[in-house]
Amino acid sequence: LTFFCVNISAQDIHFSQFNLSPLNLNPALTGSFNGDYRFIGNHRNQWSSVSTPYSTFALSVEKNKFLNNKLSLGLQINQDKAGDSKFSTFQVNFSGAYKTNIIDSSNIISSGIQLGFTNRHLDFDPLSFDAQYTGYFYDANLPNNENFSTNSNTYPNINLGFSYKKLLPNDNSIQSGFSIYNLNMSNQSFYDENIKLDPRFTFHSTFKYSFDSQIKFLPSVAYIKQGKHSESIISLKTLYILTDFRSIYRTIWGGVSYRNKDAIFISAGIDYDALKIGVSYDVNLSKLLPASIYRGGFEFAIIYIIKKEPITKEVHRICPDY
Repeated sequence: LTFFCVNISAQDIHFSQFNLSPLNLNPALTGSFNGDYRFIGNHRNQWSSVSTPYSTFALSVEKNKFLNNKLSLGLQINQDKAGDSKFSTFQVNFSGAYKTNIIDSSNIISSGIQLGFTNRHLDFDPLSFDAQYTGYFYDANLPNNENFSTNSNTYPNINLGFSYKKLLPNDNSIQSGFSIYNLNMSNQSFYDENIKLDPRFTFHSTFKYSFDSQIKFLPSVAYIKQGKHSESIISLKTLYILTDFRSIYRTIWGGVSYRNKDAIFISAGIDYDALKIGVSYDVNLSKLLPASIYRGGFEFAIIYIIKKEPITKEVHRICPDY
């Protein structure tokens, strides 16, 4: 069980559709949208074909336009449950990002910080231990003889991030960033030990290329490393614009991504004015393949942006009589 606790705790919550969960990717992406408020919901359900499903929820809200439109603030809540022990991770993070231009308005840099807390909880009752085996049969009523000091642990979060966005001609752009989560390396142990939570380092980049007025390509990459665990994701999304006129913006999009030595996942979605919906499915290619039979997990994302239109004064002229 010691291996179980340490292994699960060593990896942070993250999503395949990393660009649709920006506050889990980089605190500097707080307020990185065109509007006043942004609301995001994410859900991931994984390994239901192999074991007790791993279920992850994330909710966030952001507000732009503080300090002459340079400061943005956000709040994020994550909830994750995994395995028979109902290993639960609950996070609350407050984030802020400060944006400024360098050289000219086409070069935007942003620095961000997240402060919050994480609570992790285990339920030992559904688990079985060697001490509960009599030599002939398993007896759940026997004591497990394990020396757990607690089944709950709460610790603070300190996360930092930086981002750079370059606006290019013809509605093209590139945005890259770097973030460090768990900067304070909190103690994550359920025993009377000091087991530090490894920092998570992330590099990400997305390029928007306009093929013409209706078709856009959005290749992106992400590299994430936490302790001995690492992953690389290469993704290509194609977007087709149906309508783009004033506040009416409607598109359909689809994409395919590869996570090294783990999975291929396909994604699709729509933009309907202020609403964005994305869905993806992971096709498992890892060493778990004999048990998973290629089945991975579904993921859903929904984003809603509120943009307050400026109040304009209507001028009426009285036509003279002739």
